Formats: sequence, C-alpha cells, structure tokens
Amino acid sequence: MTPGDRRAVLKELIGLWLVTLLLIRGVVALQSGAGLPDWVMAAVPLLFIYAPVALCRWREADSWAYRLSIPAFKDWLSWREALVLNAKILSLVAVPFALAYHVYQTKLFGAHPVGNLPADLLTLVAYQIFYVAIPEEFFYRGYFQTRLNEVFPRKFLIFGVPIGWGAVLACLFFAFGHSVVQLQWWHFATFFPGMVFAWMRERTGGVVAGALFHACCNIGVVCLDTWYGLRGITQL
Repeated sequence: MTPGDRRAVLKELIGLWLVTLLLIRGVVALQSGAGLPDWVMAAVPLLFIYAPVALCRWREADSWAYRLSIPAFKDWLSWREALVLNAKILSLVAVPFALAYHVYQTKLFGAHPVGNLPADLLTLVAYQIFYVAIPEEFFYRGYFQTRLNEVFPRKFLIFGVPIGWGAVLACLFFAFGHSVVQLQWWHFATFFPGMVFAWMRERTGGVVAGALFHACCNIGVVCLDTWYGLRGITQL
C-alpha cells in the first residue's frame, strides 16, 4: 500500500467524520435550543449507522464486507463469544477501576458516597447499548477501523491478536469526535477504553463484543457518579 493510498483513505475518513459529527452537533443544538421533542435525537444513532453505509454505496463498495452488522438474536454462538469475552475483561478491570475512582473522588475532590443508583437503571442500560454503544462502535470500529486496516497492516500482536495503526487512528477519531459534538476537557481519555474496544473488534471480527463493553463502561461510570452524588438519580 502506497503513501498515496493512505492519504486518500485518511481524507475520505476525515470528511466522513467531520460531516457526520457536525450534523450530529447540529441535531443536538437544534433539539436543545429550539425545544424540539426528544425523539429528534434518534437522528444521532441513525447518522452513525447510515453515514458509512451511504459512503460505501458512493464508493460502490459492499458495506457487508466491513462486518457492520449485529448478529441475529438467534446467532447464539456470536452472542456467547461476546458475552464471555466481556465477562473476562470485566473480571480484570471492574474492581481496580472502582477502587481508582473512589480514590480519585474522595482524595482529590472530597466527594463521599451517598449510596444512590440511577432510578431508571433499565432505561439507562437500553440507552447506552442501543443509542450510544452500538452506533458508535458501528461507526468507529466497524467502518473506520476496518477501512484503516486496508492501508495500515496489522503487524503487532497484543495477547495473540493482530492489531495495527488503523486501530490507533480509529481510536483518535473516536476520542476527539466527542469534542466536535460537545467540548469537554476529559474527552481525550476515551482513547484508552477505545483501544480495548478496538482489540475486541479484532479479536472477534465484529463490533458486538466491543459495543457491549462500551456500554458497560458508560453504565459503570454513570452508576459510580450517581453513587457518589455527582449526578441526579434520574439523569442519564
């Protein structure tokens, strides 16, 4: 693959990234500024999902080749693989993260646990899986990472899984894409869990495992924020 091919793919992805995220920013601003009903926000996951599909059609490429689809509910083996992988990773990271979060909030900011959990926990779970995690993984790990893998070989082995610079670049798009929609100083830190999502995408060949872990991370942070009184118990 030549440097020219890489530049062409990067230009394509930067264009897709900017157009999609600026449209999403417009939807968010319009909904909050004009007081439009909440259902308008359904445009956000639809843009994440259908923008790369539309680009594939424009390129005359087969979008199915990018493993963008979610397994059918009857595909038990795929769901089992995703759930088992999530269980293994969560068993390694959940307790250390919770302890680090406790130290971070109590020692640096003086926060103390108030013992609350989100009242709308089931809604939170559905929201994080179907509105946030699956569309974002579809966009960044399904399309971006696979497209970048076409021009950046996967020449590193991480726990036996081949991975390359394409995953790193996709995670940079992912991290700073949050700031295009709504600027927050901490958005750069989403690069690091993004690399876990990227590894899971390479490990399984699909996006569902990473999407489930992505949702678990978001749900965990919301629950911890609520437990320490940093957000209301009904706020998503």
